[in-house]
Amino acid sequence: MRRLQRCLILLVALFAGAAGPAWGALRIEITRGLESATPIAVARFGWSGPGPASPESVSTIIAADLARSGRFAPLQELPQHPLRKEEVRWSDWRRLRVGSLVIGSIGQAVGAGAREYQVEYRLFDTFTGAQLAGKRYPRVLPDQLRWVAHLISDEIYYALTGERGAFATRIAYVTETAGREGEVAYTLNVADSDGGSPVVLRTSPYPIMSPSWSPDGRWLAYVSFDGGSSRIMMQELATGLRREVTGFPGINGAPAFSPDGRRLALTLSREGSPDIYVMDLESGELRRLTSGPDIDTEPAWSPDGRTLVFTSDRSGGRPQLFRIPASGAGAPERLTFTGGYNARAAFSPDGSRLVFVHDESNGDYRIAVMEIGNESIEVITNGRLDESPTFAPNGRLILYATTEGGRSALAAVSIDGRFRQRLSIDDTGVRDPAWSPGLSRR
Repeated sequence: MRRLQRCLILLVALFAGAAGPAWGALRIEITRGLESATPIAVARFGWSGPGPASPESVSTIIAADLARSGRFAPLQELPQHPLRKEEVRWSDWRRLRVGSLVIGSIGQAVGAGAREYQVEYRLFDTFTGAQLAGKRYPRVLPDQLRWVAHLISDEIYYALTGERGAFATRIAYVTETAGREGEVAYTLNVADSDGGSPVVLRTSPYPIMSPSWSPDGRWLAYVSFDGGSSRIMMQELATGLRREVTGFPGINGAPAFSPDGRRLALTLSREGSPDIYVMDLESGELRRLTSGPDIDTEPAWSPDGRTLVFTSDRSGGRPQLFRIPASGAGAPERLTFTGGYNARAAFSPDGSRLVFVHDESNGDYRIAVMEIGNESIEVITNGRLDESPTFAPNGRLILYATTEGGRSALAAVSIDGRFRQRLSIDDTGVRDPAWSPGLSRR
């Protein structure tokens, strides 16, 4: 039994998506699993109607989602694949000591055209036979099947843990691909949380950096170097509409949406050294929060919108984390004192922790976590060059960029560092990840 669970933990899941021909989907490899992961069975969803079978294996996506959470170990080999409760042989599952069973079916939607499906699932406690969760999605288009699978994964995760899942979310990231003549193409991409259904938002011969999600998931802010100089752009995902936010001489960088979506924190050097500003997106009004000869950059909002944490070299010339009221009233307060380098912070969704890049002055840049109000730092990765951490909206996983052998990829780690996975694309560098807020629909 444990061997089967470990085999699944080591699987590499590759999901093809609707990207342009030059870009592939992220390949996910779980590199460090948990022996304590809870066994679960996800039976193959059957086809329950006339016409062709579903183009997506919904049950496969659900099983992969649950494995990626680090908390569940879906079985690879199942004794049966029931479609209805009446077909379940409960003794089979009890003998395997698997406490939870997911069954489901896909069929043509009632009274709908051939291109609409009905998806149904049920989650059972195998020891009591009780149904723990279940739902019918009556009309699902083919390109919505992956998203419905993620929604089902979220519902199963909540039913079994009491915590919100983060499968029906998206990630933004930047890829770098070298051409035959040595030129580099930079691409801003958005994909499902498992790397599937990738979409190219912007391609440029100039660098693209620092994507940031609006809290409603409609917009991405990012830094563009089109034309050779930095500017902050906003792009609407649904329409592709692009808007220039700032293009001042000098540095325009590190955009971060406020929790209410009305403001953007950013780094500008329009008055000399780089400082933290907040822009009202409706009026365009700028408010400067920091000043002086120091380098202040990488602002991050607290979930309540009251404070900003940023990176500064104002204490001894080495990057450390500081906090300042978002109103600008008050002096910056230093937060980190351990190590010679602490930068690029992000708040956990509940505001209780910070995740950031940390170096103990030995040249290894790793991801660390610190509780607010506690100077103790816990390093949770073991790379040589880890950067750009971003929390999942449920706070359980942290996505970040890592470089090995000169090739950059993405990786994810649990908040305690015990579970790890790697996300990569062959022959393509991947960096600057940003995890979307929780989304109710795609």
